[in-house]
Amino acid sequence: MVRSHYLDTLGSSPARSFRLAELLGSLSFALDMTEGQPEGHCIRCCYIGMAVAGALGLDGEAVDDLYFTLLLKDLGCSSNAARICELYLADDISFKRDFKTIDGSLSAALRFVFAKTGLKSGLSERIRAIVHILQNGGEISRGLIETRCHRGADIAAKMRFSAGVQDGIRCLDEHVDGSGKPLGLAGEAVPLAANIALLAQVADVFQIGHGRAAALAEIRARSGSWFRPALVQAFETAAGRPGFWEDLARPDLPDLVFAMAPARRDREVDEDYLDEIAEAFSDIVDAKSPYTADHSNRVTLYADLIAEEMGLAPAHRRWLRRAALLHDLGKLGVSNQVLDKPGKLDDLEWAQVRSHPLASEKILARVAAFADIAPVAGAHHERLDGKGYPHGLSGEEVCLEARILTLADVFDALTAERPYRGAMPIARALAIIDADAGTAFDPACIAALKSGLKRLDAAVAA
Repeated sequence: MVRSHYLDTLGSSPARSFRLAELLGSLSFALDMTEGQPEGHCIRCCYIGMAVAGALGLDGEAVDDLYFTLLLKDLGCSSNAARICELYLADDISFKRDFKTIDGSLSAALRFVFAKTGLKSGLSERIRAIVHILQNGGEISRGLIETRCHRGADIAAKMRFSAGVQDGIRCLDEHVDGSGKPLGLAGEAVPLAANIALLAQVADVFQIGHGRAAALAEIRARSGSWFRPALVQAFETAAGRPGFWEDLARPDLPDLVFAMAPARRDREVDEDYLDEIAEAFSDIVDAKSPYTADHSNRVTLYADLIAEEMGLAPAHRRWLRRAALLHDLGKLGVSNQVLDKPGKLDDLEWAQVRSHPLASEKILARVAAFADIAPVAGAHHERLDGKGYPHGLSGEEVCLEARILTLADVFDALTAERPYRGAMPIARALAIIDADAGTAFDPACIAALKSGLKRLDAAVAA
């Protein structure tokens, strides 16, 4: 009988109890990837922002809302990636990384557009893109930010966060002088949590890229335009305290952040909430490309269909559904120029694609609530003949759940539209899968998929 990873871990797992802050803080490493930031960016922002809150003397609900705004400020980060690639003919990840270093002035924006747009495109194509951006720059920028911020707020709502957290995320890019986007809020209309989160973001980007002095100078330069002067003063106070800058480089900084009062006050996560969080992060992954819209949900459906046909118990199937929802988390670190490319990938691009299962595994391994599904999610491109990736597992090394997930993933990839081809009829997809029975795919899983599809088809027709 094929080894089950779920059954292997079940007997050795203690009673499950998880804190929301630690769970989401660990998942925030996935958000760092799609924003092009060094890992731990959201954690460092949380530390900076909470230090500012301390210097301001904030307490109570405002501090709790701020804490989760800081950890989750980038929830909507994937939703404008494809549009950035389309408009700027650029790698969305490096584009986002570098965009965070400009000050918003017209001259800086113009330099950025010329420096980033269409560098790998033909001259005429690049000129057309630049002219379009220059003619419609304000509208384009507003649309990209609106998509990102509103999407992030919606996901926060889906994860049961307060209106205060939702507003903090939605208004992340507003400036107190009214020059921000997408709403052009000014003064006190800019939520305090949003303004602190933006300040923390700028501070971390500059301290990582240019050092603490540059971070301080940049925050001071934006006082009264981007940030409330009182927040800048509070940041200077916090930054002047012994150990502040050193703490940002500590390897155990996540532990410091997860020990803060808002994390200790927060409720534990039950199994239903855990499902909702997995669903929310799968939405973030699927929003990255129009070609993967709803991919994770469909893979989850097919994996559950196969698992049910194979007689897996309800708890086992629930566990597997989480692995299916989160299997592509690592794709947040792959450029849309690669994910959405209509032609053949070159060696470097193919290496980027092949890196995503291992990235999924590493991120999930950080999250106590999902560490047990990490090896399964990371194995969804392994093959029985050992020719898969990232680990080259073969035979009995590929556990039952990974076999199910691999088949579900490939079946959806074949039957969904892709940038390089249209959607494939189910019969043709199954014929391709049958040709690789015993080499790539488990024949028992294939049989379960076919019987499950027949049952599904009969239910739909009834």
